[in-house]
Amino acid sequence: MIRVWLPASLRMLAHTDAEVAVEIQGPVTQRSILDALEARYPMLRGAIRDHITQKRRAFIRFFACGQDVSHDDPDTPLPDEIGDGSAPFMIIGAIAGG
Repeated sequence: MIRVWLPASLRMLAHTDAEVAVEIQGPVTQRSILDALEARYPMLRGAIRDHITQKRRAFIRFFACGQDVSHDDPDTPLPDEIGDGSAPFMIIGAIAGG
């Protein structure tokens, strides 16, 4: 099981806790995690990725093992610690303003 940490805004939308678990068949990538997350929580579709392009929303960031992987190719395999559940895949809502 893959552990996914959600920011408060997505937790409220999905009516769930900060950390959820999803099962992935095949390589563990950003795309496979988000596909599984949106399948389990359909209300998150469009909140993390654009409906049509499937690109990450501008104010969303992804972290794996303390590294920002937001700009990596979505099909790049994530570290083994994400795949074995010892570390969570973190989705962070960025803050902007002045």
